[in-house]
Amino acid sequence: MSFHSIFDLGAIRSEFQDAGISPQFIPSIWKHVLQNPKSEANGTPSLPSSAYPILISKFRSMTSTLESVVESKDGITTKLLVKLQNGSSVEAVIMKYDPSLGTYDGKPRTGSQRSTLCISSQVGCKMGCKFCATGSMGFKSNLSSGEIVEQLVHALSFSRIRNVVFMGMGEPLNNYAAVVEAIQIMTKVPFQLSPKKITVSTVGIIHNINKLHDDLPNVNLAISLHAPVQDIRCRIMPAARAFPLERLIDALQVYQTKSQQKIFIEYIMLDGVNDEEQHAHQLGKLLGMLQVVVNLIPFNPIGSLSTFTTSSEQSIIRFQKILRSIYNIRTTVRQQMGQDISGACGQLVVNLSEQRSVGGATLLTDIEDFQFQPNR
Repeated sequence: MSFHSIFDLGAIRSEFQDAGISPQFIPSIWKHVLQNPKSEANGTPSLPSSAYPILISKFRSMTSTLESVVESKDGITTKLLVKLQNGSSVEAVIMKYDPSLGTYDGKPRTGSQRSTLCISSQVGCKMGCKFCATGSMGFKSNLSSGEIVEQLVHALSFSRIRNVVFMGMGEPLNNYAAVVEAIQIMTKVPFQLSPKKITVSTVGIIHNINKLHDDLPNVNLAISLHAPVQDIRCRIMPAARAFPLERLIDALQVYQTKSQQKIFIEYIMLDGVNDEEQHAHQLGKLLGMLQVVVNLIPFNPIGSLSTFTTSSEQSIIRFQKILRSIYNIRTTVRQQMGQDISGACGQLVVNLSEQRSVGGATLLTDIEDFQFQPNR
């Protein structure tokens, strides 16, 4: 028999409504579960008596379990393998950051080290991006809102999470309703994450981008662009055929007009594919009407699953310089975290047979710092 996660807001709200129980009791149940991780939700005190049979028969505090925890050699990245009640597994990654490496008004930022959680929204992914290990799995299933939130609950036992990025397994906007509900839960008591500290990444599901701001105001949007022209994008991202660049850029302009927020552009650097000077100029012109932060991502090896190689450091620096100096586009280079545990960008895949060790990582600025960093 399967149970609902106590963090499946729609399910518990529906059950309570049918029983005439006010939804105002739900946050207190979540708070009890967080404060008492070994206790079930029916241990929550001071609930209406009719709530307890519902909680016992239909809900569990956690429907997922931690199958394994792997930490990078430098201790900065922790990868969680989370087993769902249906037997499938997803991965989430905790990344620690040093805020002193960021700047505000040109001055070093202050504060203690913080953590960002990279979270999964699906088992596998049907986008089929050629540079991403998750794409090799194909699509298996969507996660419920509760299963998404449970990744945060698991992570909180290891670190205080300040930022959440939907950049793990799956295409978040292909599981739109569950992702929206999960984020709404994360921003409520007892989690109380700021929407401005949550980022949703997408390859460009246009019809859902069109409604994202209305459903999740102040949440950051990141676009996995990875190419400046449609033909290259389709070669490395087959799903891009359904989302032509011209239509995508139009949708982003509408989104930005409504949200008044910068958009993050993710661009993986593939040697000889999308990293030449002409590509930098094409990208600069493509993004000219938008307020964006471009994040250049050195390709992470995924063994025999891909034949791509990482752009040279010289190529990446040249690409960055063109975007900054000629097009005045704020451009960063993502320093790699968790490669030695296959926890870096594009490396998340369950049951990958090959073991890879490509070195550790260093403390770096994260997505929340990008809005403060001046062009260099």
